[in-house]
Amino acid sequence: MSWKTALYNYVHAKNQAELEGSAAPMEAYVTDSVFLRKQDIRLQRQKDNYRDRDAKLLRSETRLRLTGVKETAQGIIADIQLRRGIQYRIGSTRHLEERIEPELVLIEAAANGWYVKRAEARMSEKSLPSKQRGVFLPDFAESFGELRRAPSLPYINYSILNSGASESLARKIAYNRAKAVEYAETWWNGANPKYIEFEVDCTNFVSQCLFAGGAPMDYTGKRDLGWWYAGKQGSQELWSFSWAVAHSLQTYVSHSRKGLRGHAVDDPGELQPGDMISYDWDGDGRYQHNAIVTAKDANGMPLVNAHTYNTRHRYWAYKDSPAWTERTRYIFVRVADDM
Repeated sequence: MSWKTALYNYVHAKNQAELEGSAAPMEAYVTDSVFLRKQDIRLQRQKDNYRDRDAKLLRSETRLRLTGVKETAQGIIADIQLRRGIQYRIGSTRHLEERIEPELVLIEAAANGWYVKRAEARMSEKSLPSKQRGVFLPDFAESFGELRRAPSLPYINYSILNSGASESLARKIAYNRAKAVEYAETWWNGANPKYIEFEVDCTNFVSQCLFAGGAPMDYTGKRDLGWWYAGKQGSQELWSFSWAVAHSLQTYVSHSRKGLRGHAVDDPGELQPGDMISYDWDGDGRYQHNAIVTAKDANGMPLVNAHTYNTRHRYWAYKDSPAWTERTRYIFVRVADDM
């Protein structure tokens, strides 16, 4: 058995494990018991989530894309993308969730062939110092820099830079939820070349969606004030923290009194397409992820699109995310219709 066969076996078993809600199908192909245990906990949580939603999982399809390979003293490290389609039914309504999950997979040689030892997310749904990202990811990522996505072409918004945002903020604008959702549906699985793509891109993506819906930029020219984006000139990045940093966007939207603004609601069912959800994975009061509502399921609960782990129509709770913990807290933000 070659290392490629071991990799294909792992992907097939992982897809079956998603269907069964158990890591058992992976046990014949993965040797790290700690990794398997973590997967089993996550899958059981996902299975419970489907049950709580009265959702019946119908089909899971996973396509493998091998984007790079590196030989190390530990074995073969494969840089892969898993392109997943998950079909389920609530009552008589069918739903399709789509994801692109980048992973690094460590494959080791054994006496009787090759086996996967463990895998790690290529990116995290929360920003982490590289030393915390995993056992083998930091060194591999540094030496495999050529595999990282090339930076997008910068977009310099001269209309914002030249005239400022005061004029647009001075007049009322109707937030176009349909346009925000249309943008989120168009770019959920890729980067718009008009914007810089960030390593942790979730908030940059949500900001783009809000802007596409007509939310006016609040241009100040200062990184820690306003909500604005103007691309990159040389080594100088021209965007506010609120445009690209999860906690900063959540704070800006919640405290703004003009232009882009919103208010928190208690029930996620109150959200409509075009609204946003902020995620505090650790329950420490700092929000590390944002997603935009693009649809609702048959129970009237929000489905979201997001970047970093590029995903479309994912159930809002994210309990199947490696970042999710028992301490996770959410803010459900109802974006103002009149800006």
